[in-house]
Amino acid sequence: MAVKNNNKKNKTLDVSAIENWLWEAACVIRGPVDAPKFKDYILPLIFLKRLSDMFDDEVARLGKEFGDEKKALTLVRQDHKLVRFFLPQKARWAEIALKTTGLGEYLTDAVRAVARENPRLGGVIDVTDFNATQAGQRILDDDRLQALVQKLGEYRLGLDDVEPDILGRAYEYLLRKFAEGQGQSAGEFYTPREVAVLMARILDPQPGQTIYDPCCGSGGLLIKAHLRLFEKRGEKANGSRRLPSTVAPLRLFGQEINPSTFAMARMNAFIHDMEAEIAIGDTMARPAFTGDDGTLRRFDLVTANPMWNQKFSASSYENDTYGRFARGVPPSSSADWGWIQHMAASLSDGGKMAVVLDTGAVSRGSGNQGSNKERDVRKAFVEADLIEAVFLLPENLFYNTTAPGIIMVLNKAKRHKGQILLVNASKQCSKGRPKNFLEDGHIEAIGEAYLKWEAVEGLSAVITKPEATKND
Repeated sequence: MAVKNNNKKNKTLDVSAIENWLWEAACVIRGPVDAPKFKDYILPLIFLKRLSDMFDDEVARLGKEFGDEKKALTLVRQDHKLVRFFLPQKARWAEIALKTTGLGEYLTDAVRAVARENPRLGGVIDVTDFNATQAGQRILDDDRLQALVQKLGEYRLGLDDVEPDILGRAYEYLLRKFAEGQGQSAGEFYTPREVAVLMARILDPQPGQTIYDPCCGSGGLLIKAHLRLFEKRGEKANGSRRLPSTVAPLRLFGQEINPSTFAMARMNAFIHDMEAEIAIGDTMARPAFTGDDGTLRRFDLVTANPMWNQKFSASSYENDTYGRFARGVPPSSSADWGWIQHMAASLSDGGKMAVVLDTGAVSRGSGNQGSNKERDVRKAFVEADLIEAVFLLPENLFYNTTAPGIIMVLNKAKRHKGQILLVNASKQCSKGRPKNFLEDGHIEAIGEAYLKWEAVEGLSAVITKPEATKND
């Protein structure tokens, strides 16, 4: 059903509708803006629309409480703590929608004003210059910006209009569209949704736990863990799923090296209406989460999809002051086991981690008669009985490669000591364009093989630690 541009409430904004809406928004700015840049303009405006509608809802609620909406707005201006985020008048959508000239400069000023009033949003909402030029010409002129504002104004995104995860799915849709257009480099920050859902199922987060992603990209793995807890322990209230007051939420932590992706991760967390501590910086050189004594902070769960086979010099490991690489220095050709060691060092006693890696991480150097750095580190982890499971994924799932990839699970409190579960999920997928994908039934089958610790013919097998050692 077509929705008129009257900004009225719409209770049927489901995933399909929101994707169509966003595609139409992207089409508004096609031409002047390359597909990979759609998100730079659309995401901050969706975020601003969400904040504006939430602000209006909160003022309306206070109006009922105080008996008058104008009085409520006056009180909110005097005490910003009455609302979650305070929006100055120029940043409210009703004002923006009326603007017909100088819109690029106006929007840039508006998002910066929001960041000034709400320091938590600094570096999140104000990262795009809507007035930017290239070769002396505006990248996006005011006419197209105005058309984009009108398109994004077609739906209300307030507290009672959409569930936070519907907005998160919208966000995810744009990232996926970007990944499809950008190809390999997009895989650095975007993990396919169904892989993230599977990892959350494997980690099985419990109330009040801490979870950490040392290379969090746009935050998808953390958010899927957060949503998994909601799925298991949440209750329906006012049409959306919430945790009851007796269930503590997950506490989420992430670090990201790329400034624009860092901003996306924080925006993603706010859109999902969740608290997450996201830090910027190089995790391998300067991990952000440390204790007062300078040691690494430890977490109940760790989840990650680091860039595969990154190259770090030997000095990166040898000069480490955090004691992360006691099981050996990885080769400079691949940092996979460097990342694994950082994550293992960040696990609390009894903690569990799931990490996506290149398949070579569990096989390179096998059968080598001499010393092999990667195999030797891997052997140390097997002998310490830390590796709990390895999942072989289907081919052509990831945007940065057609290679299958694996999920490896490390557990400091293994349920089955001396055993490792191997899951061959290579056929558990559906063919798609441009990428294959896992359906709910595939995720269920793969996840259950792990949670039930089952050997299923053609899918999973349980091997012993000596068998793993024998086969390198």
